[in-house]
Amino acid sequence: MSRFVVTGGCGFIGSHLVERLLARGDDVVVVDAAPWPHEHDPARHPGTVRHVRVDVRVPEQLTRVVPERVEAIFHLAATVGVDRYLDRPLEVVDTALEGTRNVPHAAERTGAKVVLASTSEVYGRNPDVPWHEDDDRVLGSTTAHRWCYSTSKALAEHVTFAFARLHGLRATVLRYFNVYGPGQRPAFVISRGVHRALRGVPPVVYDDGGQTRCFTFVDDAVEATLRAASTPAADGLCLNIGGSDETSVREVVETRGKMRCYDAGLAINAPSADDAQVYYGNFEEEFRNFWNNSNYYSVLAGLGYLPDKPLPKLRHMPEAVETVHRVFDRIRDEQKYLLNTLPSCHEYLKAQHTR
Repeated sequence: MSRFVVTGGCGFIGSHLVERLLARGDDVVVVDAAPWPHEHDPARHPGTVRHVRVDVRVPEQLTRVVPERVEAIFHLAATVGVDRYLDRPLEVVDTALEGTRNVPHAAERTGAKVVLASTSEVYGRNPDVPWHEDDDRVLGSTTAHRWCYSTSKALAEHVTFAFARLHGLRATVLRYFNVYGPGQRPAFVISRGVHRALRGVPPVVYDDGGQTRCFTFVDDAVEATLRAASTPAADGLCLNIGGSDETSVREVVETRGKMRCYDAGLAINAPSADDAQVYYGNFEEEFRNFWNNSNYYSVLAGLGYLPDKPLPKLRHMPEAVETVHRVFDRIRDEQKYLLNTLPSCHEYLKAQHTR
């Protein structure tokens, strides 16, 4: 049995990674101030888990909870989502910088390898696609909070690679591209559309939905993460992690329609209004695939991660939608329970107050 630490283990990708580690019988320490997500049940797996609700930005707290013997620290703690970049830019930058400064120190003490979760947004709006890991970053103005996540993740990469060069830290940086799947909050292209559909609200499509993305199912992202952690050839490298098929936003809408989420013909087609520009910008080509990068091929092909042919488009969409259905059913059941118990609770409280 191996032991691992996962920061941000209660988040979307982190929780799936934790479940995968537990399923193979590992010992996992989850470092996350957030509660464990309802849709995951760690008790059904053979591995052991300890959830420690501390802040990775506080070095004393992190040092106290990281065990002496650890195979790897998966550093996924971050403030994610364009809506959050706009509302909480200081938190975005602070978590990425301070958290990433603390993790290598903890790894150095235990001899663990660090796998840093980064993002495709590091490339910004670079028009030269497909992107290679060493391509230039092209960003907008620093007055636009939209770019704080990209910049903070790039800074986290700098910190990680600096520790690797100066202190011999074993580390790999992974840049995820448009990951989707069960448990994702409704603030992203696929999850937002599914949640709108289940509420009976038609999807919104900007500019006829011609923008393309390379979507990556969360299980594939987790598989690449685990293999990068266990393979020495990945040490010291930054790797793009993404699917091989481009899919337009319109195709996503039509796929959900075929699953009887809604009538795709009812989609609301909106122009690129100012708010749409804030969220999507004019860089729809930035989420293309990156298979022809030599490092990506040589390393991840060696890990056995690359498929022989492109993955079928959105092959896991039914699984993602089914999970959301279960979540909505649970919420409805909880609401019914609360509505049924509120009168009795009210009577109880009133009786207590009159005593």
